[in-house]
Amino acid sequence: MIYCGIDWAERTHDVALVDDTGALVAKRHITDDAVGYKTLLELLAEYGDSEENPIPVAIETSRGLLVAILRAGRRKVYAINPMAAARYRDRHSVSRKKSDPGDALVLANILRTDMHAHRPLPDDSDLGRAIAVLARAQQDSLWNRQQLANQLRSLLREYYPAALEAFATWANGLCRPEARELLKAAPTPTRAARLTRAQLQAALRRAGRKRGIEAEADRLREVFRAEWAHQPPLVEDALGKQMLALLVQLEAACTAADQLAEAVEEAFPQHPDAEILLSFPGLGIQLAARILAEIGDDRTRFADARGLKAYAGSSPVTRASGKKSSITRRWVKNDRLNHAGYLWAFSALRHSPGAGAHYRRRREHGDWHAAAQRNLFNRMIGQLFHCLQHHELFDEQTAFPAELAAAA
Repeated sequence: MIYCGIDWAERTHDVALVDDTGALVAKRHITDDAVGYKTLLELLAEYGDSEENPIPVAIETSRGLLVAILRAGRRKVYAINPMAAARYRDRHSVSRKKSDPGDALVLANILRTDMHAHRPLPDDSDLGRAIAVLARAQQDSLWNRQQLANQLRSLLREYYPAALEAFATWANGLCRPEARELLKAAPTPTRAARLTRAQLQAALRRAGRKRGIEAEADRLREVFRAEWAHQPPLVEDALGKQMLALLVQLEAACTAADQLAEAVEEAFPQHPDAEILLSFPGLGIQLAARILAEIGDDRTRFADARGLKAYAGSSPVTRASGKKSSITRRWVKNDRLNHAGYLWAFSALRHSPGAGAHYRRRREHGDWHAAAQRNLFNRMIGQLFHCLQHHELFDEQTAFPAELAAAA
């Protein structure tokens, strides 16, 4: 049997093929373009690669055009963690030497000796992978938007506390269109104090507000015209220009988040697993899409629910040595799935009586809030695994039996 290892880079890649004995049978240096991909496929075909018996490939990434080309057909592609590959390199040489062709050889030998210890990339559908791209991008855009909003809030505290007071009663505060429109109309507190009722009402209408415009304009006018400390005029104007530059970035981040959310809402309902995911309490389209993006739709990816729970970071880790034993939370996990699970458990408390009762029992048992939510997420993601495997919808009575709750 032949094994392939690829040390990838931005412009070129090194390829190594080894046989069952670990002998190097071929190596190539290919470019990262269509010509290089063709050379790689021809090299694999020369050494027996076919649709029925494809040569397995080890590479240190799971993304990119090269991986997409390799995943075509039935070929198994193994994404090896770079830190794991570095440890394997030390098994073959103690001199700490390193080269790209040598790394490709190490990757090929990883498959030859320890293929059973590594998992190939999941065989997700194209729709599932497309939803994963959109859901992760939407999540990144929300994190970027919040980061920019925090920077803007910190800047406004330096010279414009009236704006923070005016927007404090609004949900999402600085991310709302009304707040951004008002900051563009009055980038400094001095200019804000000169805004008339008509100007305030016009800014609210431009932001899309439909109701309570007059009352809200009066409230804003009172806040802006109250007594506030001011920076020197020149400094205040400079800070106002800095704020406008940051506001442009925030507005772009808000637009990107909204557009990606619309794309997720359009794509996710088309997936066959959408109905099952949305049947769970606490899961809407955006959060369910994030869950699907991380667990995929390959039913063979996880052997059982325990594997999925470990991947999500919801199950604890036991560390035992001699007479010492401790149970701690799991640190090596899928951070995106774990973050989505925290939001899922928090939302399920209000939408599922059984989930709320389970959370209260854990708190009475002595768990902190985060630990109780993690325990609830651990239980619900196990239920999700069962429902996906058997194509069943969530059932409150089956998930949280009243008899067992009363006994507990």
